[in-house]
Amino acid sequence: MIKKSEACLVLIKPDGLLKSITGNIINDLSKTNLKIIGAKIVSVNDELAEKHYNNLKKEKGEEIFKEVLKYIKGEYHTNRVMALVYYGIDACKKIREIAGATNPESADPTTIRGRYGRIHSKTGVFENGIHASDSKITAEREVKLWFSPNELTEKIYETKKETKTIEQIVWS
Repeated sequence: MIKKSEACLVLIKPDGLLKSITGNIINDLSKTNLKIIGAKIVSVNDELAEKHYNNLKKEKGEEIFKEVLKYIKGEYHTNRVMALVYYGIDACKKIREIAGATNPESADPTTIRGRYGRIHSKTGVFENGIHASDSKITAEREVKLWFSPNELTEKIYETKKETKTIEQIVWS
């Protein structure tokens, strides 16, 4: 069976940026031998946060959903997230092995979440430093939320051309 390459969205969350462990995380992820095909720093707004975590409201309830939104939008740390797209064979599986269990207390201490994560004492929110797509299907949804096709160095999903008139901020 020939395996196809897949994408995996990785977010270095606000606590990871605040603690200046971005380089450590990227270094750990380099052990996967996957390619980085997209990278940027993002200020997460309400719409992006809600779309990214839309499944949590049903799975975990309204209270946890609201706390996770505050966390990813930087209300506890900084309002920046580093978004990356890794690409290669078994990308999601390889990255999630290095990332470790979502709950930092359950994560192997040699993983990213095991070394750098903690549970926020006031809210119970997992400050685990990193998000990684859990499957090829989830990754496609997440990559399309966080990146436009022209922000990636490779065409990984079908695209189309549209003519749009948009207002944008440009350098003066």
